[in-house]
Amino acid sequence: MVLVDRDYVVMREIERWRFCLSRHIRILAGFSGGRACDRRLKILVDAGYIEWKMVLYGVPRYYYLSRKGKNLIGTNARQDKIRVEKISHDIAVLDTVIYFMQKHNLRLENITTEKQLHSKDGFSSRKHCPDYIFTDTENNCTCCVEIELTAKAKNRLEKNIEENYLNYETQYWIVSKTGFKIRQMLKEFSEKYQNIKIIDLEEVQESVKFYKEDNKTE
Repeated sequence: MVLVDRDYVVMREIERWRFCLSRHIRILAGFSGGRACDRRLKILVDAGYIEWKMVLYGVPRYYYLSRKGKNLIGTNARQDKIRVEKISHDIAVLDTVIYFMQKHNLRLENITTEKQLHSKDGFSSRKHCPDYIFTDTENNCTCCVEIELTAKAKNRLEKNIEENYLNYETQYWIVSKTGFKIRQMLKEFSEKYQNIKIIDLEEVQESVKFYKEDNKTE
């Protein structure tokens, strides 16, 4: 096969998010539709650059880089560990990326993932990092995004919020409308840490609903 520039975009995005669903790749790599995206993914799978798995009922297959793909783009060849219990969270992270790309004209080059943030730590003790950060070029500031689907201990949550408060101009917390305990704690902490903004997970899911349906029909 002949690799084109967009193939490298596909592989780099899969690598820095650890895995992607086809609907995420479609938007991140700028495909015109779900069918065109799936055709190219199949070609890359057949050529051995990416692989796919299905691990949870009702969740589409996810794509990740093979060793061949990692070697091609010059990244660490060690296989990323995909934790089954975190797949729903990680899918929500990617849905939120699409949401911010729509709402704030966010560009890929302005996004730094949790994996990339940890890689900058090197061999130092592993510290908390947001799910991703992005540069708001219009307002010349850096924001972080946290997807919180399960309630943490209150002191641990505040520690993360305080770190975000010191490092970023705005911290977005994406939580479900049914996450009453999380929402209550965030609202309480927002009186002390005034850069907190809460976004409903349901708003994000509704915003990206079109792309889910398009991938199903195509």
